[in-house]
Amino acid sequence: MPWPGGSEAAMKPYVSVEGIARRYGAMTIFEDVWFGIARGEFACLVGHSGCGKTTILNILAGLESPDEGAVIVDGTEISGPSLDRAVIFQGHALMPWMTAAGNVAFALSCRHRSWSRAQCDAAAREALKRVGLSHAADRKPAELSGGMKQRVGIARALALNPKMLLMDEPFSALDALTRGSLQDEVARLVAETQQTAFMITHDVDEAILLADRILLMSNGPGARIAEVVVNTLPKPRTRANLHHMPGYHALRDHVLDFLITRSKDFDAKAPPAGWSARAVPETRPALPLAAD
Repeated sequence: MPWPGGSEAAMKPYVSVEGIARRYGAMTIFEDVWFGIARGEFACLVGHSGCGKTTILNILAGLESPDEGAVIVDGTEISGPSLDRAVIFQGHALMPWMTAAGNVAFALSCRHRSWSRAQCDAAAREALKRVGLSHAADRKPAELSGGMKQRVGIARALALNPKMLLMDEPFSALDALTRGSLQDEVARLVAETQQTAFMITHDVDEAILLADRILLMSNGPGARIAEVVVNTLPKPRTRANLHHMPGYHALRDHVLDFLITRSKDFDAKAPPAGWSARAVPETRPALPLAAD
């Protein structure tokens, strides 16, 4: 079966999104959406509001079902939520009556039914240590800043050792400095754990910083994956070095041009030459400059 771009990662995907669609009555939000995510790959989905990005993430999480198509993860079609797919939402989604350690430990107790309370607590504190929150383990959410709450959410998700990490604009409500710090932290943690990750974002720089591939979605209604951008900038990437990398500006300009112009002009009924829903073209806009 062909997959977007025909790359090795796409030909043997760990996650296979196969022709999914979402309709509300006569309104088609998106349809014929196909893409694959390789094991250990970080993919970002970028597009304008209203094209169905969050719905696609919810379908991958098993929180919603597609009207058409299917999602296959590690060879099994998903049919509902699973602790194998951890979600980090825009809001922290912490239980306010529990401490930071308690929130993480509760998730671990659901994952590991045979673990004792002490085992869950120890693993929770270790997870919080990894995100720099050892000092706040016994604080409740009301005692934490917005960035600290999101760190707890990240620790909780990674502590479950899921097969896939799903993120729905997790930093969008944070101030710029906190957002940037957490972006660097997620990049580091995902690299350390070799986690398969899928993120929705409106932030082009965030996508360039984190993603191995950026999926560009056309405008709704009837949105599709219009293009797959392969991020050839070398890793590790940080906010401090990203803007100085050869090829960065070409990559950023390419994605912005899509969002400003090409996303509105894209028409799946009269697509550009070489485009098909099951074989979305891959582009590497940073490669020529990166090779200089």
